[in-house]
Amino acid sequence: MQDSAENSPPGNGAKQVGYRNPPEATRFKKGQSGNPKGRRKGSLNVATVFAQTLREKVVVNENGQRKTMTKFEAAIKQFVNKAASGDLRALQLLVSLSREAETRERQSLPNSSTLNESDQRVIEGILKRFQTSTDEQGGTCNEKSNSE
Repeated sequence: MQDSAENSPPGNGAKQVGYRNPPEATRFKKGQSGNPKGRRKGSLNVATVFAQTLREKVVVNENGQRKTMTKFEAAIKQFVNKAASGDLRALQLLVSLSREAETRERQSLPNSSTLNESDQRVIEGILKRFQTSTDEQGGTCNEKSNSE
């Protein structure tokens, strides 16, 4: 019922075509990229375009005065104003964002007591070395000035 070429083992001269065995003519050639032209230089991805758009300047009227700020700053101000006016969804999101920002800030700040002790030891070592080197230089400087 099926063609004998499909059932024949790969070593018999007949090439099998099927799952994970594409036809010879459509396979990538050795040493040739599957995407020879590649992505055009200068083409932007979504993250880059998003960041550029948020950094664009916009003029806003605030209390009768014109202010220039980034679109990101304007969006945050609108968001905070919406939460302050009583929008529950905006308020919940604002609270969660502020908590997340606080935890990130705490995680980025190292434990100050541990660093202070180790930093103090390092600073003391540097000061001792500095004092001994200045004492030695001071003695040589005095000898030079006395010889003149």
